[in-house]
Amino acid sequence: MHNLIIDIGNTSIKYGVFQGKELKQKGILPDLAALEKLAAENNFDNLALSTVSTPAEEVLKTVAVPGKKVVLTHETKLPIKNLYETPETLGKDRLAAVLGAAFLYPNTDCLVIDAGTCITYDFLDANGNYHGGLITPGLNMKFRAMHTFTSRLPLLEQPSFAPELSGKTTAQAMQSGVYNGTLAEAEGIIKRYESQSESLVTLLCGGDAAFFETNLKGRIFAIPELVLIGLNSLLIQDV
Repeated sequence: MHNLIIDIGNTSIKYGVFQGKELKQKGILPDLAALEKLAAENNFDNLALSTVSTPAEEVLKTVAVPGKKVVLTHETKLPIKNLYETPETLGKDRLAAVLGAAFLYPNTDCLVIDAGTCITYDFLDANGNYHGGLITPGLNMKFRAMHTFTSRLPLLEQPSFAPELSGKTTAQAMQSGVYNGTLAEAEGIIKRYESQSESLVTLLCGGDAAFFETNLKGRIFAIPELVLIGLNSLLIQDV
């Protein structure tokens, strides 16, 4: 079973090549032409797709596979029960990451943290019920917000080192606020969920996952390919 998994966001096309359950290759493509070239050079059997920008019909015309084709939407049949009250508004990347958690940790309470432009926290219980979660600003968004919505605060980036709690300059204070404030937020949210589940497993994915993996303690596992794994699970599971 040679599966091509495609995750199209607002700025890039992420892909994964799976042989059954095993991820063999992954990468980022600049456009549909590069995706078409990848497909032409490989004999893919099946395809799973999540897209928030390019229409799914356009992608399916670009990549032809002989076997199963799954496009993740709010109407897709899932191996979990989605309790989100507005499923049509639920981000497909959030849903795919939860599917990845359900596949890797069946019958387990899971908290999925996707640390990207926004930081999302999503809870899946051991019975396969997805309860929704939280959305908060990501690291870069917090820096941009402080600069954009004030008249004098500079536009900064998170330093590569851990800032001191008490910043002695405005820049240091901003960096400490984003760094320590985001960690305190994450720790607090994790503890709230742990109070509901003693066996909670916390999974990390997204561009800023390394920040949390380095600084948070406890039963936390970074799985950068969680979204791709979740999409691939739709091809190899009977739903």
